[in-house]
Amino acid sequence: MTISKTLRFEVFKRDGFQCQYCGKQPPEIVLEVDHIIPRKRKGKNDIDNLITSCFDCNRGKGARDLKIAPPGTENKLRILKEKEEQLKEYNKFLEKIERRIQKDINEIDEIYNSYFKKWWFSETFRNNTLKRFLKFLPKQIVADAIHLACYNMLKKGGYHPENSAIRYFCGICWNRIRDKK
Repeated sequence: MTISKTLRFEVFKRDGFQCQYCGKQPPEIVLEVDHIIPRKRKGKNDIDNLITSCFDCNRGKGARDLKIAPPGTENKLRILKEKEEQLKEYNKFLEKIERRIQKDINEIDEIYNSYFKKWWFSETFRNNTLKRFLKFLPKQIVADAIHLACYNMLKKGGYHPENSAIRYFCGICWNRIRDKK
């Protein structure tokens, strides 16, 4: 079974487009993919059994079994695993922040709905405008702004106070953001 071009490229990327035996890189040499455990000895075409090699090193190794990957590869694998773990933890952290932001957005939307029973913020408004306000302002300031805007627009009355409240609310938040700078 041959190694696909995609898998070959993934091995080259993982190994930094460098021969893992001698350290040479293109254009000085032509890269190949070598089996750590040779196919002759039941080695698989699995990325963990493949290594980047130049033509000369690959021919010099032949069908001998390395038993272990070269030290440079082991170190790169350790670094890759650490990067992967850090990325996984970072993504968990971002998800936690996103859950908190969505909770805050829901609370602000509930306040708006408590004044205007049939009205909720649109998804676009929630995910763009409210998210931006909560990025620059503490939740309590945003909550106070929506209370103030809704209360004043209901007290004032007029045509579509729910829309006026949103515009007033945005004005309050943008002014607070500008004042922080």
